[in-house]
Amino acid sequence: MSTATIELHSTALERHPGSAESEEAQIGNHQSNDDESVPRAGAFSAIPDGGWNAWSSLIASALFTFWFNGINNSWGVMQAALFKQGLTSASTLSFVGSLSITCCVVLSLFSVRLIRLVGARHAALIGTTMLGLGELTSGFTTSNIAGLFGTMGILYGSGSSLCFMVASVLPPQYFSSRLGLANGLIKFAGGLGGTVLSIGLDKSIVNVGTAWTFRIVGICCLATSIPVAFMVKELNPPRGQEPFFDFSLFRNWTFSFIFLAGSIGVFALFIPPYFLPLFAQSLGLSSTVGAYLVAGFNLCGALGRLGSGLLCDKIGAVNTFLLASLLNATSMFAIWPVSNMLPTLSVFAFVNGLANGAFFTTLPTVIGNMYGLSRVGVAMAMVTTGWSIGYFMGTPLAGYLLQAAGGVKNESINSYRPAIFYAGGIALLSTVFVLVARLRLNPKLLKKV
Repeated sequence: MSTATIELHSTALERHPGSAESEEAQIGNHQSNDDESVPRAGAFSAIPDGGWNAWSSLIASALFTFWFNGINNSWGVMQAALFKQGLTSASTLSFVGSLSITCCVVLSLFSVRLIRLVGARHAALIGTTMLGLGELTSGFTTSNIAGLFGTMGILYGSGSSLCFMVASVLPPQYFSSRLGLANGLIKFAGGLGGTVLSIGLDKSIVNVGTAWTFRIVGICCLATSIPVAFMVKELNPPRGQEPFFDFSLFRNWTFSFIFLAGSIGVFALFIPPYFLPLFAQSLGLSSTVGAYLVAGFNLCGALGRLGSGLLCDKIGAVNTFLLASLLNATSMFAIWPVSNMLPTLSVFAFVNGLANGAFFTTLPTVIGNMYGLSRVGVAMAMVTTGWSIGYFMGTPLAGYLLQAAGGVKNESINSYRPAIFYAGGIALLSTVFVLVARLRLNPKLLKKV
């Protein structure tokens, strides 16, 4: 075995025939040249597939995801409010949101290392504290864009990284045949958070202003997340010296194509929720309508997260990932460019929200099925670290294309089309990489993979 891999626990159990893990082993036979990176039977050892500790850890992970995902996906509402009060340009404000989600993924490897050093519970406590403080202190920087980059961008983003990785590494420890459902429930909470916060933020901005809206969100986050963090409990936490970056994973071409699909696809993921409020204003709609569009997008995202989790267990995680990627690209090209009325724009928010939400459930499930307890942490951290450039540059690039085409003051959807087609092209390229990975696993498209 390569020195970059980890010895498995002696408590390894035999996998049951016909299970999801057995299917993954069969798929692995198609990759005989990738021996160092194909999951081994012990990767799924001693997984209870339920129990009190499993569900309590899932509840905690769901609440963390409610906050960090909800805040990320409702940033478009705050961005529109800050733009309206004249803080700075839309492209600069989109960089604040991009910086926070970039910190979330670029620090993934460090977060996994911290989880191994101090345990998932303590890492969750640190993460939720940083998460809440980032929002709370942002309330004092609403007239200072540099300060907002530090509080909302770096402090909040660093906390979200810890929370995200805790919520990513716990499900594979407790679930195997129901891993898709577990991930779906956690990600559903994130979509629900985006829905609730999108509406709540708009109401709060009208009643108490932008600054106090930040503070209220921060206080609520701290008050709910810190107590729940004590519910986190790891099952057989990985021991030994895990590699910080396991290059041997890239010997598996399927993993490499999945890695590329995710790294490219995230360039487009946050463009719709960040720009829907501004797009609505260009149609002459109110900020409240824009907030409700984002809420609808996030609600559909929540349904997409949960539904895709169930679908992963039914037809296979890679198949579901391919369907979600194709739906995302189709909605970008076929619906958004012609959304010149509220009903059409609502349809786009519905369809793209479903596809967007499915991405965040299917990809972790694909990785969780490929690499069990021993390597899922570093594998998932490597995948999410690959999202860094897309998270940081994807939405701002759309903002620059929007400005070059006339900007939001043009009051026409024509100025949005370059950004829309840029997002659609990125989504289509990502779909191609998912398709290649799928065909490498099994050329029969109707086969569960």
